[in-house]
Amino acid sequence: MTEYKLEQDMEIEALEAILEDDFKEIHSSESGLNTSNRCFQITLSPQELIGPFKFFFAVQLALIFSHTENYPDEPPLLSLKSLKGIQTGDLKVLKEKLEQEAAENLGMAMVYTLVTSAKEWLSERFSQDADEDAEEDEAAKDEVIVPHGEPVTVDTFLAWRERFEAELALERAKLMPDSALTVSKEKKLTGRQWFESGRASSKGSAPVAEDSDVEDEEDIDFDDDDFEDDEEDMLDHYLAEKSDT
Repeated sequence: MTEYKLEQDMEIEALEAILEDDFKEIHSSESGLNTSNRCFQITLSPQELIGPFKFFFAVQLALIFSHTENYPDEPPLLSLKSLKGIQTGDLKVLKEKLEQEAAENLGMAMVYTLVTSAKEWLSERFSQDADEDAEEDEAAKDEVIVPHGEPVTVDTFLAWRERFEAELALERAKLMPDSALTVSKEKKLTGRQWFESGRASSKGSAPVAEDSDVEDEEDIDFDDDDFEDDEEDMLDHYLAEKSDT
């Protein structure tokens, strides 16, 4: 076993121990690399630490690599594939970045270094998108028109209810027939009062003085025009109060 091969196997063991389920070997035909050597895929899910909590971004990347014959004195073969939410342009930019870093780290095992760099780049790239989305959401909230009006309290509700009941009473009175508004006073007289008033005689006579108030009340008539005027005045007053508030 050559020195290169030994160093490559040691790196594979270390990556398996560190990355665990995110590290797996795949067939060369699935790698997209032009090689028949062993190929490996590392799944990257960028995350951000906020205090003791981890927040994962809604993106996922597959970093695929294969050792060349003289690795680490030669850079590894690299391929990137989006597993979730990463555009082709971002993959191209990231691959160029990783190839440049690989060239700067020749002579040492570098795959884990490339993995760390890719995670950092993804976190920075998509945290900016998350910030922009948050700003857009805040702007959208600011554009929402908040209705303004008088806050409802017990006092304002009671005042409104009184006005509402008054208006309802007016509407009911308006629908009532005249006969209901002018109750016959004859029903209110006792037999003696009716007899003494002179109505018992066929010829009719002047009413007793003590019953004059009753006769006067009978002459009272509800003027429809006066009733409508009172109704209009109350409604105008109600609408004026409502417009002032």
